[in-house]
Amino acid sequence: MNDVELCYQILGPADAPPCLLVMGLGAQMIVWPDGLLSELLERGFQVIRFDNRDVGLSSKTDGPPPDVLALIAAHEAGETIEAPYTLSDMADDALGLLAHLGFDEAHVVGASLGGMVAQHLALEHPERVASLTSIMSAPGPDDLVDAEPEALGALLSPAPEARAAAIEHNVNLTRLISGPLYDEAVARDRAREQFDRAYTPAAGAFQLAAMGASGDRTDRLGQLSCPTLVVHGRVDPLIKIEAGLATAAAAPEADLLVLGRMGHDLPRLYWPQVADAIIGIARRSE
Repeated sequence: MNDVELCYQILGPADAPPCLLVMGLGAQMIVWPDGLLSELLERGFQVIRFDNRDVGLSSKTDGPPPDVLALIAAHEAGETIEAPYTLSDMADDALGLLAHLGFDEAHVVGASLGGMVAQHLALEHPERVASLTSIMSAPGPDDLVDAEPEALGALLSPAPEARAAAIEHNVNLTRLISGPLYDEAVARDRAREQFDRAYTPAAGAFQLAAMGASGDRTDRLGQLSCPTLVVHGRVDPLIKIEAGLATAAAAPEADLLVLGRMGHDLPRLYWPQVADAIIGIARRSE
């Protein structure tokens, strides 16, 4: 729908119900753990994951990225944030991918900022979303501002250009946001893989601007018409549990899954439980 090219991967049998995965801020599609993908495939989904615009191998926005500190200041001052695109535009990107693949509808799963994009997709194109799963996400930008200062500072700090320094930056961010199930070996492998595949340090600033320009969805979430699942870690320092509770409270008859040792990450321990919850909410749509 937009003049954007997306890099995507599709897995599983062609006759299985599609499950579209939308990743979060500045993160490539490969951040979705292979083990979680396997769990979803075992439960009978056809899985689609993709790089959001400005990330990985998808289209990039022309021009310099927004000033992140200026975005935060403008948000705190209640000023209107100007951005090259919004979360609705990112939702339209995902919708265009579904159309390209020939799917009339899909079960949509979004993580972090991807959960916000998924919420917009379900609100603005309800006929195309069979079920919605919002993982470690929030109804609006205020919930990110409320993050633990150390976690937020690491997220907003400029990423280095050099490979070794950029990898360490990513590993440190993951350590600060992941909670007690942090696995440094996994974080380091993931950071190396992302850098070597396509290093896009400007992506976070563009997507933060999109989030800030899109406003709060709390009241609008009451209009959701599809079965909705909210998954959140109890010890998430970046988007706190209160944001997940607010999302679940705003969405009509939403299911809520709170995972006691999960921070802002998708740890191995919970892959089967998360996949079970996603197939459960998908079956409600049938």
